[in-house]
Amino acid sequence: MKIRAFFALTLPDSVVRWLADHADTLCEYDKQVEVEWVDSDTYHLTLCFLGDITLEQVDQLEALARKRLKDFTSFQVHLNATDYYRVSKKLAIVAAMPDGGEEIMNLHELMEQVAEEAGIQQEDKGFKAHVTLGRLPGKKNGFKPPQEWPEVDLISLADSVVLFQSKPGERGSIYTPLFEIPLQDLA
Repeated sequence: MKIRAFFALTLPDSVVRWLADHADTLCEYDKQVEVEWVDSDTYHLTLCFLGDITLEQVDQLEALARKRLKDFTSFQVHLNATDYYRVSKKLAIVAAMPDGGEEIMNLHELMEQVAEEAGIQQEDKGFKAHVTLGRLPGKKNGFKPPQEWPEVDLISLADSVVLFQSKPGERGSIYTPLFEIPLQDLA
């Protein structure tokens, strides 16, 4: 049996509420009403998309991630931009983006290495860590990103990494945590 999975950071309620308000302001750029705006209850910061994996690989991923993350210290993530980009030929997203600081980049790369060690090939080497706010077709859509996006300036604590299963649902994807690995306390 195969499941779709990804590594992510969860977000505190205060950040989720602010991002939901921010997404509401972005609706004005969706002139042709093409964006499927994501339910804020499912907001998370995606670190590494794995695609379809087996249940055996879930066990491997957990063992490898626990080993590789045992000394990784929690850190502050700065979400400071909004972007529109094509993830694949079929999918484009509107997303809140972290500033690309050293810690988030290191964690992203570490989770890609864990996936590779578990025999999971990364499809998209240009993947960027992000919080998906809305999805739309990748090839042909009429979404016109603004010259200048509304300001984003949020801080969130990265204190654990979660492997989520993603199942398509009637009203968007349904995410189920498969395991969570706490990072070392910042203090």
